[in-house]
Amino acid sequence: MIRTPRERLPQAAGADNKENLQGVDPMKRFVLGLLAATAMAVPALADDIKPAIIYDLGGKFDKSFNESAFNGAEKFKTETGIAYRDFEIQNDAQREQALRKFAEDGNNPIVMAGFSWAAALEKVSVDFPDTKFAIIDMVVDKPNVRSVVYKEQEGSYVVGVLAAMASQSKKVGFVGGMDIPLIRRFGCGYVGGAKAAGATDVIQNMTGDTPAAWNDPTKGGEIAKSQIDQGADVVYAAAGGTGVGVLQAAADAGKLGIGVDSNQNGLQPGKILTSMVKRVDVAVYNAFTDAKDGKFTSGINDLGLKEGGVDYAMDDNNKALVTPDMAAAAEKAKADIIAGTIQVHDYMSDNACPY
Repeated sequence: MIRTPRERLPQAAGADNKENLQGVDPMKRFVLGLLAATAMAVPALADDIKPAIIYDLGGKFDKSFNESAFNGAEKFKTETGIAYRDFEIQNDAQREQALRKFAEDGNNPIVMAGFSWAAALEKVSVDFPDTKFAIIDMVVDKPNVRSVVYKEQEGSYVVGVLAAMASQSKKVGFVGGMDIPLIRRFGCGYVGGAKAAGATDVIQNMTGDTPAAWNDPTKGGEIAKSQIDQGADVVYAAAGGTGVGVLQAAADAGKLGIGVDSNQNGLQPGKILTSMVKRVDVAVYNAFTDAKDGKFTSGINDLGLKEGGVDYAMDDNNKALVTPDMAAAAEKAKADIIAGTIQVHDYMSDNACPY
């Protein structure tokens, strides 16, 4: 049974073979990509595992959600010497075919990045009961499925505190990707933190209501410019690849951006206040490692600040932007959330935001 989404998404087939597949019929390109992924697979070196990861629409190198998943797989490969297969779908219609192909080939465990894999996983997990699956950002209640979800509202609250304290106008912005409850959860947590720290207005816009909203940096930039024209001087992007355009637009306007999922501080050094880091890489790494060690468990893993699943990013790219007072306030908010002193509202609990 599929339960409440905790989502994401996005793109290409066989990224490493794109040049060779130009001009090929899309379905042929998809099949060739799957065959290439099979051909490049290297046998596992331990415990007979053949790990695999399938990305969501937007592509492996989206600088955000999918790329974080890729980084977790790369860490596992580097540490263990065990190769993994990976694949980038081109559209939603390819999900079940790709997942079933990996399972038929004996890949185990198989990790799917993004909530939109749930329907395909519902079917395929039943047909392959001995295969271990992990899905990120959705709950699929099957005995061989690990569902990894995050408390995005908690990390978003903390970056909201930083946004309000950095803002001169006390107006800040939020640009979401696809308009779904998960992204509303990011936005609601951000509003809570920003208003608690003195923001008078949080301007919110979504990029669209289809999966294309995750990979439209041009539109993201246009939305950011509109929010800046309305007075926002800090803009938080929770929009996958679209967020790259948001961050670029904020930097071009001399304003500050806030990244998401991966540490995006380096995309616009000195212009990105922080990034709300969602440790998708940890979910992938743990799934692969637990399978290798014979410790893979099914059920729900719900990761927040306390579990290290979300956080905010500090590095050389943004340290000059965060004053000691701001850092202290962010750390206090983080500690209070972990202690339960601050209860951050979860938009997905009632599809409402009280802030």
